[in-house]
Amino acid sequence: MKIKFHGHAFVEVDTGKHKILLDPFITGNPNCDVTLEDVKCDFIIPTHGHGDNFGDTVELAKRNDATVIGIYEIATYCSAQGLKAHPMNIGGGFNFPFGRVKLTMAQHSSSFPDGSYAGDAYGVILTIDGKNFYQAGDTGLFYDMKLIGEMYKIDAAFLPIGDDFTMGVDDAVKAVEFVKPAVVVPIHYDTFDIIKSDANDFKRKVESIGKKCVIMKPGDVLEI
Repeated sequence: MKIKFHGHAFVEVDTGKHKILLDPFITGNPNCDVTLEDVKCDFIIPTHGHGDNFGDTVELAKRNDATVIGIYEIATYCSAQGLKAHPMNIGGGFNFPFGRVKLTMAQHSSSFPDGSYAGDAYGVILTIDGKNFYQAGDTGLFYDMKLIGEMYKIDAAFLPIGDDFTMGVDDAVKAVEFVKPAVVVPIHYDTFDIIKSDANDFKRKVESIGKKCVIMKPGDVLEI
């Protein structure tokens, strides 16, 4: 699969037949390299309801007739907006036309921009053509990440490092020790002043424990 980074926590997964968006934050994202008009997709997976992650889910789903995959509360909210939606919950998995989606726990709050309840926040494991991609979502460090590393061979992990709202650099390095991905990419940092973080410091510390780290700029593509 090809994983294109679009800034903050927004990634686009291209299988060759389907395009899946995770956390499509375009409007208001100063680092995003695409516009709403640029984006084509078949499925959208927001990891929780906050504006910088749920982002433009509704508008993009309408424009592309895409299916929103999310925790029950997010799927119900999207269905009420007239969108196609598939409800899931943490610990559950489902086989879609592009591959398998598994929702993992994440230590974070979740509400829609209007303040209404959006269920729990979660991470996502995509299994496509035998490869496993883990997008941790917005999360603090939690010990059950170790189980993810034990149960899955993670080919790529995208982990937040911005601190304040999520893991900072040192906690994210510990997460790498737990998850043991073949390659890790830092996300959710530098978009706003409050989450300024040193990605190069993260890279040095990850490499010091023998793991590979790639710092992606908006528009960069990682193939696994």
